[in-house]
Amino acid sequence: MKEIAEIVTGHLSSIIELLAALVISVALIKFLYKYIKHIVHPNEGVTNQTIRIHFGSALTVALELLLAADILATAIAPTWDDIGKLAAIAVLRTALNYFLERELKNNESEMRKAKD
Repeated sequence: MKEIAEIVTGHLSSIIELLAALVISVALIKFLYKYIKHIVHPNEGVTNQTIRIHFGSALTVALELLLAADILATAIAPTWDDIGKLAAIAVLRTALNYFLERELKNNESEMRKAKD
């Protein structure tokens, strides 16, 4: 039973990592498309901040997915070394996510103030 759980957890972790890569890839393609469109036609109502906010939001989702994948990867019979690595990764990704979310909220509030 433990072997089946390890196999399923390993595959699920890999699938989640692929999903995170897909989220980043799609967000990057959208970012580049919108940015190039903004450069070519700067007066169409899309700002650099709006483009950055959408891309940043996708990155926060990807960071959360990657953290979930790391948790799954160490869920079955972890060693102390695995737990230490997971803790370091979790702290780094959580800090990145926190500061990214904070910047996104600041940008959104600035955009609302500019509209009012």
